[in-house]
Amino acid sequence: MEYNINKHESISRRKFIQTATLSAAGLTILPRFILGGKEYVAPSDKINIGIIGAGGRSMGIIKELFTLDDVQLIAVADPAEYWKNDILYSADSGRKPVKEFIERHYSQKMPNYMVREYEDFREMLEKEKSLDAVVCASPDNTHAYISILSMREGKHVYCEKPLTHNIWESRKMRDVARETGVATQMGNQLHSFDGLRKTVELLRSGIIGNVKEAHSWVGATRWIPELNGFPEDSSPIPNGFNWDLWLGPTIHRPYNKLYSPVKWRDFWVFGCGALGDFGCHDMDTATWAFNLKAPESVQVFAAGNKGNTDIAPYGEIGHYKFAAEGEQKALELTWYSGGLRPQLPDGLPKDITLSGRGSMYIGDKGIILNNGTVGNPQIYPETLQNSVTPTSSTIPLSKGHCREWADAIKGGPAAMSNFDYGARLTEITLLGVLSLRLGGQKVNWDSKNMKAIGIPEADQFIKEPVRKGWEMI
Repeated sequence: MEYNINKHESISRRKFIQTATLSAAGLTILPRFILGGKEYVAPSDKINIGIIGAGGRSMGIIKELFTLDDVQLIAVADPAEYWKNDILYSADSGRKPVKEFIERHYSQKMPNYMVREYEDFREMLEKEKSLDAVVCASPDNTHAYISILSMREGKHVYCEKPLTHNIWESRKMRDVARETGVATQMGNQLHSFDGLRKTVELLRSGIIGNVKEAHSWVGATRWIPELNGFPEDSSPIPNGFNWDLWLGPTIHRPYNKLYSPVKWRDFWVFGCGALGDFGCHDMDTATWAFNLKAPESVQVFAAGNKGNTDIAPYGEIGHYKFAAEGEQKALELTWYSGGLRPQLPDGLPKDITLSGRGSMYIGDKGIILNNGTVGNPQIYPETLQNSVTPTSSTIPLSKGHCREWADAIKGGPAAMSNFDYGARLTEITLLGVLSLRLGGQKVNWDSKNMKAIGIPEADQFIKEPVRKGWEMI
């Protein structure tokens, strides 16, 4: 079976029924999908969603989608039939357990509810004519291909973070989303937490003055600390697992049990290490508050077991420099992982202990600390807190990350981490990954031409080679 990434969806179930009904009645009223724009789903209709990638992360998204009465999950696709529960998620995964999990939920109200399962998501897109939207919760290396093909087929797309595996893909995802007009949302769920949004508002308010320094840190590290590169041997491929399909665009290599599930994040060809995993969460506040565009330079150093061209390091400390440009003010953002944290600056009480994850913003009048990234931000000196006056919120409180996306599908405002914003945040994150993959070299970034100045060897990571048949057009 051949698949064309440019092939557009044939007329859908809703469009056919609505158009036929109007024609039969001799009416000239335009159907609602035309009034609402491309792939519009009427407010009274349920949104039919397919899950692509049946791992532990997809289970979290599914549980949130279960809370939405106007959504129903009708299909699931994954190269793996079954995975035993792993080191991160407690539930078994793979397309069969996820199918059964969805069916159990809906059967409480709709007896004998059936979910179709597919090994290949492309077959799902071809056969499920009633499908309105997809959730992409696959490994990083397949995000772009799955999302681009789905958007070109007219499907609204929710894609887990990081949006893509390389910078070229990120810009391509943004462009295709604009071109197709579908509703999109990146799965950096913390973007919808009230604490993060409150921190953004406080930073924009100027309560701590001009902010020139930001810090973000996570405790995340490598999943397999004892490895220094790819495993030297291969493992038997589990029954019911299509390894070649799982690889997607990635150049073929023999299967090893250390790659999946979850631990693929350690290897650069599949994942993006701790920075790629958490950057779109924990650098989100600064990017959003200060409307950051591309940095002028990035340099990220490996810490602990330092990794190499094949495998991510144990920890990281990275320096992003954003130049003053237009409305963007100069800012230095420092990233930490693997247990590293910033030093306590003057202006914070000496008895404060930084949590294992958090963010801090240093202005010329004071400091905002958010231990845990999404908790209530703390302002220092404490006397500044008295100057916070209750005002109407400039950022609406979120109804939920998936709810935002569902509302956008039905013609509401764009979700707040749509692919326009998500691609920009992902590019900032992946520039740090690029520096790491270059052995900690400083990357002076030519954003217009998508080039690391004076480092031609960076090109292979900015736009990675793909296997024949997996090109993204």
